[in-house]
Amino acid sequence: MMNEFPNVRIPIGDYVEKFIDFLAMNFGWLFDFIFTIASTTIRTIESALLATPWWAIMIVVFLLGWYLNNILNGLMFAAFIFLIGSFNLWEDTMTTVAIILISVVLSLAIGIPVGILMAFSKTFSVIMRPILDAMQTMPTFVYLIPVIFFFPLGNVPAIIATIIYALPPVIRLTELGIRNVDSEVIESAESFGSSRNQMLVKVQLPQALPTMMAGINQTTMMALSMAVVGSMVGAHGLGERVLFSINQINISLGFEAGISIVFLAIIIDRLTNGVADRLQNTGRRSA
Repeated sequence: MMNEFPNVRIPIGDYVEKFIDFLAMNFGWLFDFIFTIASTTIRTIESALLATPWWAIMIVVFLLGWYLNNILNGLMFAAFIFLIGSFNLWEDTMTTVAIILISVVLSLAIGIPVGILMAFSKTFSVIMRPILDAMQTMPTFVYLIPVIFFFPLGNVPAIIATIIYALPPVIRLTELGIRNVDSEVIESAESFGSSRNQMLVKVQLPQALPTMMAGINQTTMMALSMAVVGSMVGAHGLGERVLFSINQINISLGFEAGISIVFLAIIIDRLTNGVADRLQNTGRRSA
């Protein structure tokens, strides 16, 4: 019939599967090395956080909230931290924070240089944009399929999937911030004989920093949003508690773990926005 689709199949998925098999067979040593480094790092950070007294973390969060926002926000953040502890979810929260810290640091270490390269190379930018579009629109569960093929279940595959998911904002906004630096500022620096590296470090990056901070904020929030998804590949922390509560239909635990993630999201969002506002105000004063 004319309205039926022709019997044609383009097996793109099969080619991807063969590529994954090729990577696993030829680069297994590399994935084992990544797993060892990542698992050791997360255990170290988690142990350091758990060894820190709860009241010390609460004081640090209060002071950061006061300094970057105002005293009311500082008190609210401290109350959030206390509430999380009162839910008996302190260890799970520290595990989640450790996963987010590693994911965000690695995302920034990869994303900022890529964004800088895209700002200086139109060809590279054209190549990367559809890749970033695919990374942002791909369902998050799809990222879990290849990572569990390369790594044992646990925190490491969750970190790798989180990095892939959280990378695009910092890359895009790093490129945008550098491209939007005032041309007069660049011309002025060039007239003083600045090299390309000097221009980047002393002019473009400082001018682009507020925009880059918006990207860092989005990357951090997206990393936090992967907490529950990562629990499906064995990641521990608050996401694991949410998943357990779903399986057990435990409304009390599900609400407490869920609201704890919300508390973390509010704290992280307000603090990173506070840093961005201060950088913007500093830039205006220097201008």
